[in-house]
Amino acid sequence: MQKNAIIDAARDYVIAQYQQHPRPNLVYHNLVHTQQVVQAAGQIAAHYRLQDDELAAVYVAAWFHDAGYLLGEGSAHEENGAKEALQFLQQQQAPENVQSMVQGAILATKMPQSPHNLVEQIVCDADLSHLGSKEYSDRNKLLRHEMELTYQKDIPAVKWLNTNITFLTEHHYWTDYAQTLFKQQKEENLEKLKKKLEKKTKEAAEDNLTAITATPGAGTSDTPPATFTEKKKKDKDKEKSGKSERGVETMFRTTSTNHIRLSSMADSKAHIMISVNSIIISVILSVLVRRLEDYPNMVIPSIIFLFTAVLTVIFSVLATRPNVTSGTFTKADIEKKDANLLFFGNFYKMHLEEYQWGIKQMMDDSEFLYSSMTRDIYYLGVVLGHKYKLLRISYNIFMFGLIISVFAFLIAAIFFPVKA
Repeated sequence: MQKNAIIDAARDYVIAQYQQHPRPNLVYHNLVHTQQVVQAAGQIAAHYRLQDDELAAVYVAAWFHDAGYLLGEGSAHEENGAKEALQFLQQQQAPENVQSMVQGAILATKMPQSPHNLVEQIVCDADLSHLGSKEYSDRNKLLRHEMELTYQKDIPAVKWLNTNITFLTEHHYWTDYAQTLFKQQKEENLEKLKKKLEKKTKEAAEDNLTAITATPGAGTSDTPPATFTEKKKKDKDKEKSGKSERGVETMFRTTSTNHIRLSSMADSKAHIMISVNSIIISVILSVLVRRLEDYPNMVIPSIIFLFTAVLTVIFSVLATRPNVTSGTFTKADIEKKDANLLFFGNFYKMHLEEYQWGIKQMMDDSEFLYSSMTRDIYYLGVVLGHKYKLLRISYNIFMFGLIISVFAFLIAAIFFPVKA
């Protein structure tokens, strides 16, 4: 109850501070941003199931982390916010450990971030959660506008994009949960920034070229200088190569993931068949067989049912039975690029040094690497095809055997009843 009371009081206090100290230039570091950070902090904290004091510290720190912007210079807003939070917690007679955790979490958000425990990591990740959100572009525009209002000067687009690309590239989330939650969208946001920078740089280069050619005596023709043309061509080739490599990596990653997911689904289906029919076999052998003397007309249907269950189990087991391979490769295999070092069955009997040597040879040869990845996906598909074929046979046996068994039981009960 005390925990919730402190969090609610912190919320009311910070909201009141924003209302009492309006700052029109704070178009980014405003109440909306604070509320978003609180929401992100709560989402991350819920994953780790913190104790009451730690959870209260996370929420209070999230509410106060930017309150310092209302109290003085933005460059010292973490220190001012931590002091304000401490005064608030003392008024609320909060435990000293909560006061210490809140101060540490707010100060840890100062760039470069330096969290030392889970509470500080959660607040730091929540503060920059927008880097991995779909609202990043809009929030980034507000941040740029705020900085322009604060320093009373325009920020060139290319400079702003370069700064943000560097920041996103060097930034990393501290908690495992935030990395999982925000990583993919953050990478997409980074790619969008790079594309914008490329576009802006190209436009600037074209403007410069136009200015040069338009200047009297700048040249004797409209043809761009050879060095500029060559540089542009190299940049385009480099960009094309980078996109191609990323596309290939995405293709391999997606295909491998799909194969593994399908294999897992097949194993689950086989497990269902094995479990269901094992129960059927147990019931038939333990209960039905002992009653066949009293119901001789049920002998043939029972045999059909038992035979169906046994065959189903056999093919289900065959579908999931692992195939043991040699587990070794030779230097000749590496030289001929015949070994697939990505599959454990080709190296599990090897010494670590030999495997490391083989991996190094593969990494130094992109053709060998892509060939190994292609071979790995191919054999995953072959195994998957064999597995699904056996699984289909198992399901067909179960389906048709069950139908035949039911009809056999009905015929035996109707046309060959046991005489009293």
